[in-house]
Amino acid sequence: MNLHNPLADLPAANSLPKPAGSEAPGTPAQRAFREAVARVEGLRQRLRELRQEQAEARRRYWQQVGPAAQAVVQARRALFAPLEEALLLGYFSRLEERQITELLLGNARALQERFGEDATDILRRYAPRRRSAAEAEAAPDTDAAPAADQPTASLPPQEQAAAYAQARRKTKAQRAQEVAEQAARQEQELLLSNTKALYRQLARLHHPDLARDPAAQQQKTTLMQRITEAYETDDLYTLLQLLAESGPASPTDDTVLARYTLALERQQTKLKQQLNELKFGDNGFMGTSGKKREQEIRQLKRHLRAETEYLTQVLHAVQDPAGLRQLLRELAAAGHDTV
Repeated sequence: MNLHNPLADLPAANSLPKPAGSEAPGTPAQRAFREAVARVEGLRQRLRELRQEQAEARRRYWQQVGPAAQAVVQARRALFAPLEEALLLGYFSRLEERQITELLLGNARALQERFGEDATDILRRYAPRRRSAAEAEAAPDTDAAPAADQPTASLPPQEQAAAYAQARRKTKAQRAQEVAEQAARQEQELLLSNTKALYRQLARLHHPDLARDPAAQQQKTTLMQRITEAYETDDLYTLLQLLAESGPASPTDDTVLARYTLALERQQTKLKQQLNELKFGDNGFMGTSGKKREQEIRQLKRHLRAETEYLTQVLHAVQDPAGLRQLLRELAAAGHDTV
């Protein structure tokens, strides 16, 4: 007996009409703006997570190599006193005194960047002070050769040439950094130029007086507190995020939204750079695990013990002026300015 299958009368699944995808509300500029806000927030969240992951991995890592690392820290800190005393002896030439200063700075940076030690007192005392833009304009051209009445004039010709080349390199680096800082300031001023208008727009949308019932009024009061706090701290991103959460009814001009979207895209680029630096940069920490991690730790301990032994020899040398002079010559011959 043949039974009729009622499902046979139904259309095949691929022949059923498919509902049209609902497009996000708002104009294209509004949609692009909200998408940019979401991407920035995703990158910020990933950055927070990665920092937490690396902090925990670094903590576990240094628990295992901590004693060997601490020995290096103590050996490096022991170098500061004899090197600073050497600068007061009057025994060394000005070029050698500059080498000793670079030795101090390099040692301080190694402690700070490799081991997280606080060496700001040494860096503040011996690092060249950066001039402000006003000081740079008022100062004479530092690319010119040192004047005859400057200290370098009393040096031998080869030392004068070395001092001049070193001063020129530092000047170019300082100028490049000043240009970068000025560009960053101008970009920040451009982003903040519309903060007041954005604040006013959000206040019009979310003012508590616009609420019709106590619950809505309380909600808008809390939101207005966030808006006001973001405005007072120049937190442009939070204001933009609140604007994106306001929905398609927010009467924002598409031209202004396009400008904000561009600012958010620039922020995405910066966040991606920060993520890459954190993953692959010198200060990042992408630790391995298992046998490879054990091999790395054993090798690192060997390097740290060897570094401690070498620094002990350096400490013995720098306590004697002749030994320090020989050390400076060896470093210069090897192309190094620090240990």
